[in-house]
Amino acid sequence: MKEISNNERADVLVHALPYIQQFQGKTIVVKYGGNAMINEGLKSAVIQDVILMSCVGIRTVMVHGGGPEIESLLRSVGKDSRFVNGLRYTDEETMEIVQMVLCGKVNKNIVSLIERQGGRAMGICGIDGGLLKARRIDETALGLVGEVETVNTAILNTLIDGNMIPVISSVAVEEATGCSLNVNADTAAAKIAVSLGAEKLILMTDVHGILRDVNDSDSLIKILPKDQIASLKNVGIINKGMIPKLDCCSFALDAGVRRAHIIDGRIPHALLVELFTDEGIGTMIE
Repeated sequence: MKEISNNERADVLVHALPYIQQFQGKTIVVKYGGNAMINEGLKSAVIQDVILMSCVGIRTVMVHGGGPEIESLLRSVGKDSRFVNGLRYTDEETMEIVQMVLCGKVNKNIVSLIERQGGRAMGICGIDGGLLKARRIDETALGLVGEVETVNTAILNTLIDGNMIPVISSVAVEEATGCSLNVNADTAAAKIAVSLGAEKLILMTDVHGILRDVNDSDSLIKILPKDQIASLKNVGIINKGMIPKLDCCSFALDAGVRRAHIIDGRIPHALLVELFTDEGIGTMIE
């Protein structure tokens, strides 16, 4: 690897300065998922990015899922997974595993990584302090799967004001019964971004962004006006798993979030490249 000079290092910092100034004091919600949660090198890069964002004054919130870990534990106990329209059917036994994996193992591992690299984080789930209150979407079809209705932003603002990075696992509480509900991490992140009046919602995925041709990485749509989403769905450019992600982004933008981004978490330091460079790295929806 070619070593860069001190002048080149300085140029990088100077180039990033306007973006740091622009986002200082603003809230950015990052949904952390995909391969970036599995690959150790990518994990480290994401954590470094999040710590740097926090250090330069960005009010940074992380929301995470943990599908592969849930799948692995379900298999180990001999339980099959069933999905309905992309959502995991969640009975009581599955909910126990979801809560154990997301609120325990995955959440605390992320917090530990942040702390080991010099950041300060607090791991919480939607049950804690009534952070995420949800209703069941369709108990017959999906079981204990919910949709977030309210977010207790006071908890998050207290943590952020204390220079902590909230790390949130996507388990919510049903107010009427006190039951835990499994909620989609993308939609939870969008609801949290809206409730906090966030500047940006960033969804980390395992694709480059939105491609006009899925077989051509050079066909990346770098900037997507929100009013073009419907037409791209109609012609099949936005399809399958990308549809709910774009729906989350549309919801967030309609409710006041300024920008939404879909970026490739398989690329090291994708967050910093998207935030602090002119070119960016994924798709920005506005």
